[in-house]
Amino acid sequence: MRMSYSVAVTGASGYAGGEFLRLAAAHPELTIGALTANSSAGTKLGDHHPHIRSLADRVIEPTTPQRLAEHDIVVLALPHGTSGPIADQLPADTIVVDLGADHRLERAGDWQEYYGGDHPGTWPYGMPELIRAATASKQRESLTGVRRIAVPGCNVTAVSLGLQPGIATGIADPTDIVAVLAVGYSGAGKAAKPNLMAAEALGSAAPYAVGGTHRHIPEIAQNLRAAGAAEVSLSFTPVLVPMSRGILATSTAKLAPGADPVTTAQLHAIWSAAYQDEPFVQVLPPGQWPTTAMTLGANTALTQVAFDQRAQRIVTVTAIDNLVKGTAGGAIQSLNVALGLPETLGLMTDGVAP
Repeated sequence: MRMSYSVAVTGASGYAGGEFLRLAAAHPELTIGALTANSSAGTKLGDHHPHIRSLADRVIEPTTPQRLAEHDIVVLALPHGTSGPIADQLPADTIVVDLGADHRLERAGDWQEYYGGDHPGTWPYGMPELIRAATASKQRESLTGVRRIAVPGCNVTAVSLGLQPGIATGIADPTDIVAVLAVGYSGAGKAAKPNLMAAEALGSAAPYAVGGTHRHIPEIAQNLRAAGAAEVSLSFTPVLVPMSRGILATSTAKLAPGADPVTTAQLHAIWSAAYQDEPFVQVLPPGQWPTTAMTLGANTALTQVAFDQRAQRIVTVTAIDNLVKGTAGGAIQSLNVALGLPETLGLMTDGVAP
């Protein structure tokens, strides 16, 4: 294990790139190297992320594979379809972390249906807590020493962590899942669009990608299959709400056919057992429900579970900061595992309040 790794970040002016830089700047074993982008090349990072004072005077460079390859680690904070071509030009021994969607999906058909074009390939999946039923293990065991990491989608993280204990134990029916999410506007990216302006967004909640069209659906199904589901049917509806960051995912499932009746207390015990050794996923005490405010700025996923006796459904609510646990924090957590560093290094479990 070598200490002190140089890191280049491309897409540094966007939300995901900026959040990675905010966290990496305080990481004791990461040294920030080139910051690159395309349209913002030649400007200072402080023009785009004035809150990152330690790097505010750094000039953003044009993105070239040659410049990126000068570093131990390259972080790709780019829109889908753009990470793959750059990654293909980087040396095999460079550690590459993709914050975008290009390398998350295992099935080429899923990529073609939801994204279009040729599938860029599948990389080791950057969710250490993901249950792998086939090997009775978690995903962190498959991240040690890897040189490529595909960071999960933010909505995917919230829904997967909320539901997987029920899938892995066979209590939840994976063919009847409904998930509705409240999502902060940073989850929609930094592009200037009329529907993302304050005049349109403040005081309003707006659904998007309704009716099974959201690109995170196949990734959630992939994770639940990994946790033990033979087949997954998911109704997924995200709703933009007027907050900068955060996701509150309410996910429900019927009891699996043939499953014994359960109580909320029994479900709480099952969920608690699934995450008892996890540093960043916490099941709240009985009766306490997650809020997005609890997770602001932290790499923490907070979850709670109950059984709705009238509807005969398992109900889980999970809160994360979409830019931390949902993106950049999850990336650093997985990177720590890959490098053989303590998994919690440079990451916070305490949120920012009020």
